[in-house]
Amino acid sequence: MAMRKSTTNLHYLNAVLCLLPTLLLAVFVYLQFQTLSLLSPIVQCASQPAAADDLVDRLRASVTFLPLRDTRERPGKWFISAMNDISEPEGEAKHLVLPSAASSGRVLCVSAPPGVDAAYALAWRDALPRGAELRPGLAFVSESFYDYKNLWHGLAALAPFASWHARSGCRARPASWALFQRGAARMEMGGWLTSLAEATTGVDMVIETFRSPAGPVCFEEAVVFRRNMDGLSRERLRAAYDFMRCRARARCGVADVPGGGGGEPAALRVTLLFRTGARAFKNETAVARVFQRECARVAGCTVTTAHSDNMTFCDQVRLLSSTDVLVSPHGAQLANMLFMERNSSVMEFYPLGWRQRAGGGQFIFRWMADRAGMRHEGSWWDPHGEPCPDGNPDILSCYKSRQIGLDEAYFAKWAATVFAAAKERKTIAVGDRAQAGERERGRATCECS
Repeated sequence: MAMRKSTTNLHYLNAVLCLLPTLLLAVFVYLQFQTLSLLSPIVQCASQPAAADDLVDRLRASVTFLPLRDTRERPGKWFISAMNDISEPEGEAKHLVLPSAASSGRVLCVSAPPGVDAAYALAWRDALPRGAELRPGLAFVSESFYDYKNLWHGLAALAPFASWHARSGCRARPASWALFQRGAARMEMGGWLTSLAEATTGVDMVIETFRSPAGPVCFEEAVVFRRNMDGLSRERLRAAYDFMRCRARARCGVADVPGGGGGEPAALRVTLLFRTGARAFKNETAVARVFQRECARVAGCTVTTAHSDNMTFCDQVRLLSSTDVLVSPHGAQLANMLFMERNSSVMEFYPLGWRQRAGGGQFIFRWMADRAGMRHEGSWWDPHGEPCPDGNPDILSCYKSRQIGLDEAYFAKWAATVFAAAKERKTIAVGDRAQAGERERGRATCECS
């Protein structure tokens, strides 16, 4: 019996010993799986940066540059043609804002190396094109059919930025300007326009040159006006002119403009702003004599003569801020009417040929006066001129830059009419303000709204 029990136990022991390797192997495999499950989060965390880098590389590689000027589109739409304009707030000129929902949060990147057609792309800030430089702050981006040296055309490009800047509460100050003319980068703006832009925004103008050796330039923020004043309401344009006038006066130290230029409040101040060369008066002395004689017939009337080409920006601001009637030939210097008070008067002169062949473009300063709240008192077109050489049939090209003659009788009658009306308006306005007990309106508001 004892022998049988011993044999049974021995069989059990042998069975256990036979199963032990299998059990140990199972335990080992289980422990291995447990170790791997504990390490898997660490492995996953280690792999995430690599996955993120791969995603950024893919986004960077997906950035596609397109021609900045899309020749398939009409002017005004050809610049950054992949996006549609907005006019927000209501009444502002049509423009683009980047980044925005319309750009899916992407910023504007531009490649404009010298001698090569400019191109643009939209890119996420964390996945900019290779070699791109990110310009911090806000960029004012302008596309114009004309250059940025002519005062009239440049003012048409500046006005929408002035309006948008004022509507932003003046918080949106440009860190840089990117200027384009028909899709090509421009590296310069005229001195008068630069001074006006700096006075309006309160910061120095920095023009982007796009000469980064590494690659394209991307803007952290950008507002783009590609149609100049298209869409800008009459009310907003007049407010923009008021805003620029006030800011320019403040920059140039012009205090509240007195009604009488240092004399009586209703004094009438006449400025003859002459040109040199093209479209100048042939005899400035004789022209000045006519207007001085008619001015002497009006109580408190004074005449100032000046040449715009030898005056600084602030000289022009100060002079025109104290002008009630501006007398000047057609030309860029008439843009200085911006600094005159509302309801002031402008008298404009042309050489032969303009009335016959210049078309609507000759009326740009008539339009400006109307939109700025001033009075364009009409124009005089010289009916006389020397014959064109070689029988040139194009009278405009022949006479466009000729000088302007004198019709003493007509000038005297015209001046007498304009001076009398301007004097009466100013006298009534001064009386109305005095009766209301209001402080004289010396300057337009500089408030940002």
